[in-house]
Amino acid sequence: MLGIDGTGDDEPLFRPYAVTGGRSEPRFHMAMEALVSSSFIMEEDLALLTPEQDAIIRLCRSYRSVAEISALLRVPLGVARVLVADMVDEGFVRIHQPHLNEGQPDLNMLERVLSGLRRL
Repeated sequence: MLGIDGTGDDEPLFRPYAVTGGRSEPRFHMAMEALVSSSFIMEEDLALLTPEQDAIIRLCRSYRSVAEISALLRVPLGVARVLVADMVDEGFVRIHQPHLNEGQPDLNMLERVLSGLRRL
């Protein structure tokens, strides 16, 4: 598993809620199955990234769910949601919320998430 710094370290480099300022909920609703992808980032902006943001951007070069980000970075889901939401606000990542038909979840999408979680 990746540590927050992208290595195989078992311990994160930070106390999870310290990087969120103690927040456990993002500023907007974000489903744990929402997919996240990295945006194009200018070279000068890369130098301004925190280690947590850098790790998320690297993970999201291919689509990842918020739940996967949480698991791979070994941080609580609430912390991952706050970090991702903040990065959406800054334009570093894009979020792709699931579309629900008449209040019913997309079963194919749920099966893919479950399959991905089992592989972890």
